Amino acid sequence: MAQTAANVTYGKPKTAGAIWRAPAGTTLPTDATSDLDSAFVCLGYCSEDGLTNEYTIDTDSIQAWGGDKVLYFENGREDTFGLKLIESLNPEVLKAVYNDSNVSGTLDTGITVKVNSTPQEESEWVVDMVLKGGVLKRIVIPAGKITELGEINYVDNDAVGYEITVACVTDTDGNYHYEYIQAGSSTMKMRVSKPEKVEETEVVETAKTTAGTKKASNTKKK
Repeated sequence: MAQTAANVTYGKPKTAGAIWRAPAGTTLPTDATSDLDSAFVCLGYCSEDGLTNEYTIDTDSIQAWGGDKVLYFENGREDTFGLKLIESLNPEVLKAVYNDSNVSGTLDTGITVKVNSTPQEESEWVVDMVLKGGVLKRIVIPAGKITELGEINYVDNDAVGYEITVACVTDTDGNYHYEYIQAGSSTMKMRVSKPEKVEETEVVETAKTTAGTKKASNTKKK
């Protein structure tokens, strides 16, 4: 297959929300376009570093007399995602980081966060992105658990954020995560490329009005 520049893309967060989380057992999407179950909540903005995915294979080898490696075998695989959540005033972000049971209240009534040794809960995660040309990409993690939390910095020149690593646990089919990629609709492409969409009917009516005005003007000149 020849080289195709059109297949080179970037990944931007979907404007309606990119990072979503739901309790285990929630119905998962099986494509890039369908609406998410109402149990999914958006975790808001991430840092400009975006999302990283590290899929590693732990491989070992058998070495023969003389130094030749004659056999390779796998010890296991690990699939993790990294991101930094920066909406630190969002209770849903705090629940994701510290467990749902350890966070209560709202910003208006007062939020209480209990930091303790309660084991991290497994949750379902979805990441929605828009690629070049309005192509949609959705990453679905059936069971993800936060296994690392970075240093939390409170400074006057950066956003307070939670840098997390989400480790994927295999589902009943043995899959760590799913990726769905699909061309977006023409409407979606328009929304990505332009902030406002001009309706086709308005353009036609404007053209008719302009044409009528010109015709009337020409008639008067004669």
